[in-house]
Amino acid sequence: QVQLVESGGGLVQAGGSLRLSCAASGRSFSTYAMGWFRQAPGKEREFVGGVGRSEGNTYYPDSVKGRFTISRDNAKNTVYLQMNSLKPEDTAVYYCAAAKGISRLYYATSYEYWGQGTQVTVSS
Repeated sequence: QVQLVESGGGLVQAGGSLRLSCAASGRSFSTYAMGWFRQAPGKEREFVGGVGRSEGNTYYPDSVKGRFTISRDNAKNTVYLQMNSLKPEDTAVYYCAAAKGISRLYYATSYEYWGQGTQVTVSS
């Protein structure tokens, strides 16, 4: 079992940057693919980045490609989401998640474990 704790959220002006971190408990972190999702009020949870068991394979939707970068440090049991050129529409609660499988990482149903989320607010 994996427990996930996000940090790094906050208030930032449009055009600014934030780096989110997700610390995982347990000794099997490297066996999980990891993802970041976000959910704004009244909207469905949205995929914003995924990474395979190593850093070699990363995945992004078009809405954040070129602005967001997901990375992981298996020695530190941590996954990161670097967010640049932030826009007001990026405002949401951001969640990290862990998946035992390595396929269909764009889909929330592929993930077995979720963190509690961290709020990101981008002001215009």
